[in-house]
Amino acid sequence: MRVRSGNPPGPPKVLPLMVKINRVYTRTGDDGRTLLGDGARLPKFHIRVAATGSVDEANAFIGWAARHVGEPARPILERVQNDLFDIGADLCRPERSGLKVEPLRLQETQVAWLEERIDEHNAPLAPLTSFVLPGGSEGSALLHVARTIVRRAEREIAELAFQEPITPAVIRYMNRLSDLLFVLARDENNAGASDVLWRPGAHSDSTRTPA
Repeated sequence: MRVRSGNPPGPPKVLPLMVKINRVYTRTGDDGRTLLGDGARLPKFHIRVAATGSVDEANAFIGWAARHVGEPARPILERVQNDLFDIGADLCRPERSGLKVEPLRLQETQVAWLEERIDEHNAPLAPLTSFVLPGGSEGSALLHVARTIVRRAEREIAELAFQEPITPAVIRYMNRLSDLLFVLARDENNAGASDVLWRPGAHSDSTRTPA
């Protein structure tokens, strides 16, 4: 992490990479506001707080899914979980001018890594002829749940981005992550062989005549 341009010259200052947590409750949120990483306080319904919460929720479901998937997917999900904490750290420190240190920001290399994993795991899958219904194995179903939460987080982050500047890689990461979770969900369903595909109108009554 480097000092922003415009700061006084000198050796780069870095933020500590780890935090020390020695209290579970602080009472600082009892008034309906929460503390950001830069010391600012926002109402808990603020879109920045909502987006951060959705990222956390997605992380929890990915952790659950990781307990029910095969070995190829598990280390990928565990790395993703760490990246999602990077995103949380990024979102909790809004872009500000004149900062003395550069906060932790998500990097484009992390997005590129996701794209590599998507290409790697999508290549062996049979091409789709319809949309996939979420389900199949337990691991696949959980990955689909996580995917929908990631989509929500992406929408909230996009809403925030229309109001305030954010790290561009964050939106791209969340977008690619939902794609990765979809591909891994198919992989868990016997490389897509056990996928249940949407059959448009399969249960509509085609014999009924209009009144």
